[in-house]
Amino acid sequence: MSAEDIAASLWQACVDQLAQELSEQQFNTWIKPLTAQVADDLSRITIFVANRFKLDWIRAQYAARIADMAGNLSGQSVTIELAITPRETPVRPAPVMPAVAEMDVPREVPSAPGAPEEPPGLLKNRLNAQLTFDTLVEGSANRMARAAAMHVAGTPGHLYNPLFIYGGVGLGKTHLMHAVGNKLLADRADAKVLYIHAEQFVSDVVKAYQRKTFDEFKERYHSLDLLLIDDVQFFANKDRTQEEFFNAFEALLAKKSHIVMTSDTYPKGLTDIHERLVSRFDSGLTVAIEPPELEMRVAILINKAIVEGAEMPEEVAFFVAKNVRSNVRELEGALRKILAYSRFNQKEISIQLAREALRDLLSIQNRQISVENIQKTVADYYKIKVADMYSKKRPASIARPRQIAMYLAKELTQKSLPEIGELFGGRDHTTVLHAVRKISGERQQLTELNQQLHVLEQTLKG
Repeated sequence: MSAEDIAASLWQACVDQLAQELSEQQFNTWIKPLTAQVADDLSRITIFVANRFKLDWIRAQYAARIADMAGNLSGQSVTIELAITPRETPVRPAPVMPAVAEMDVPREVPSAPGAPEEPPGLLKNRLNAQLTFDTLVEGSANRMARAAAMHVAGTPGHLYNPLFIYGGVGLGKTHLMHAVGNKLLADRADAKVLYIHAEQFVSDVVKAYQRKTFDEFKERYHSLDLLLIDDVQFFANKDRTQEEFFNAFEALLAKKSHIVMTSDTYPKGLTDIHERLVSRFDSGLTVAIEPPELEMRVAILINKAIVEGAEMPEEVAFFVAKNVRSNVRELEGALRKILAYSRFNQKEISIQLAREALRDLLSIQNRQISVENIQKTVADYYKIKVADMYSKKRPASIARPRQIAMYLAKELTQKSLPEIGELFGGRDHTTVLHAVRKISGERQQLTELNQQLHVLEQTLKG
């Protein structure tokens, strides 16, 4: 591989990794348009940006992260320089928007200056054709949600309307929604389908108020056969947006159209959302997607490696799956790091190579999550003493949190069952196994327990 090819592959590896770490909107707005020049000795990357506004934003938000990525891949310190793209046609700054009552504006990412606006009447389904039921790995973590989604795709407008899918970040909620849309269009090419993130709906409401184009807005949303809307928790505190979504919701249900929504929590767990809207969310079927179990994580890694044109040995997949437990997005990120590291260093994929590629991730995990930390966090959450974790006391108020702590210790650390038992007052490994199976089984059935575990996991992972 020539020095030029190595330099190009280093930048591409950084871009691939950012594509996994950022939302699609962030990546397309800020990273995708960039070009870069990498020094032959890999010590410097010069990134070319369209204008001064974007240059300042890239420097503040992404430059340090890109430097870390490039350093990890190349094994040396890499300096990031930013420059305006030569002879770039000046881009007009975005017009100052008039004030809108209650300012229902998206908060996550500012609009890129000069970004072309979508014509109000243009209807795009925004579906990713690659996200189908066939490309979704099935396991106990997503089986119920997948079955419900397939039913909706096959007979929209009937049962499970609306379908409300909730779970943590990166577990496959968005994949399922795209799969529903793609399946319906495969069966009915003329169906009006729209996938949209909740923040885009907020933005559309703002534009409709500014331009007084609510007739076009209603025509767009009220005429759909299937509305797929991601992350409805972003409607919090946006009264006008909630009002318009309620109207669209009612109009679609009245004409037997189907609505599928996702959120990071179950309907009644949403905050700052009007009660009448929450009751609508909860009126159909609500299903959870859980963090994938070990075998499912292994299958995901092997399948996604094949899609990337690589082969991941099973023992490597098990090594990665045991260390990356939280969600599918982190699995994909870990896989891309390994593939980039393998290609860049021209080495076969092995456990040792995976260990080197993921050294930062592994060191963070080993530093942050310990059985002792789990015991303290669970004890604080359930308001018991840490000493109760090791004691022989068996009242439900103590035994239950202790079982939950054992379950989390098995899920979030590399400790064996006997080692965990020893850290819980010298208990036998069969006691730990019983606790793990009991809590795992109940998590699938009890919404309240699932929410408690979700909070504890997020707390422990920081």
